Amino acid sequence: MNAFYHSKYAFGRTRPPKKKSGIYRIIKYILLIIVIIGLGIGYYIYQAMFTPNTWTPGDEPVSVYIEPGDTFDDITKKIYSKGLVVNRYTFEWLAKRKDYPGNVKIGHYLIEEDMTNNELLNILRAGMQTPVDVIFHNINTLPELSENISDQLVFDSIDLMNKLNDTAYLSQLGFDTTTVKAMFIPNTYELYWTATPEKYLERMKKEYENFWNEKRIQKAEKIDFTPFEVSVLASIIEKETNKNDEKSTIAGVYINRLERGYKLQADPTLKYAMNDFSIRRVLNRHKKIDSPYNTYKYSGLPPGPICLPSISSLEAVLNYEDHKFYYFVAKPDFSGYHSFSRTYKEHLNKAREYQQALNKKKIYN
Repeated sequence: MNAFYHSKYAFGRTRPPKKKSGIYRIIKYILLIIVIIGLGIGYYIYQAMFTPNTWTPGDEPVSVYIEPGDTFDDITKKIYSKGLVVNRYTFEWLAKRKDYPGNVKIGHYLIEEDMTNNELLNILRAGMQTPVDVIFHNINTLPELSENISDQLVFDSIDLMNKLNDTAYLSQLGFDTTTVKAMFIPNTYELYWTATPEKYLERMKKEYENFWNEKRIQKAEKIDFTPFEVSVLASIIEKETNKNDEKSTIAGVYINRLERGYKLQADPTLKYAMNDFSIRRVLNRHKKIDSPYNTYKYSGLPPGPICLPSISSLEAVLNYEDHKFYYFVAKPDFSGYHSFSRTYKEHLNKAREYQQALNKKKIYN
């Protein structure tokens, strides 16, 4: 038997395979488990980074404001309160891996539908803001403007007023505390929410220069006005009517009066002098106020704008209607429109009709 066994393998036949030891099987299983875990971790990281994880109502972008002093916890509360993040755990997990809690940047950000955590965090971490629309109109005074703008941008109204009272700074812009009101052209402007008072004022100076192009300057020169003087007269027209289709007619009345040496006798200047635009009926006692803005007492234009005139009022002066009217008064139907007259006698008759309408409505002041 032994002889046969030895002769069987003497002719080059293969030896029987040795059984692998148990240690190799254990290593194989461990490696397999490691691979599976690695794939799972990789998949989780991929999902956490690149799977869409935001929701917005109606698929419309939603604004989020990160204010000075906000922490990561404050930011998550703002975002979560609007239901903008679907999986909060993966968002917070990735935020910490990207060290966002230590790199919070203030600003206005838009969160859009189906953003990934990575996209959202990259925007927030890099401070990639979306500009906001800054709108101002129907403004009478600079403090009122400061309050309005500070409600739309991050800085305080006091900081803006400090700049508007800084004669040295205003001089660099080419204005002073009286003329600076003419620099503001009411409109809608895109600015970053984090803009400083200086940045805001520099932008307004740029928009002022853009508005006063060569064509408009030539129109102003044609009536012997500077851009500032156009703004002063336009501010009076702004307060006389909100009907754009009659502004150029009113502008023509005032220009006719200036050319003839008449006093403007503009009721809105009295209201400005008394710091009370709520007055509905100008009385003789109002005309006695001693103020350079009293155009019943002093000839020519007042020292400065009585409000921030709209573009339509500025254009009304530059493109005033050439006519022979020297007077106007509100129509007694309270439509907001005016009746125009060439003679003082005609004007008195129309003014009497309006006064009677005021009396009928018991409007005495």
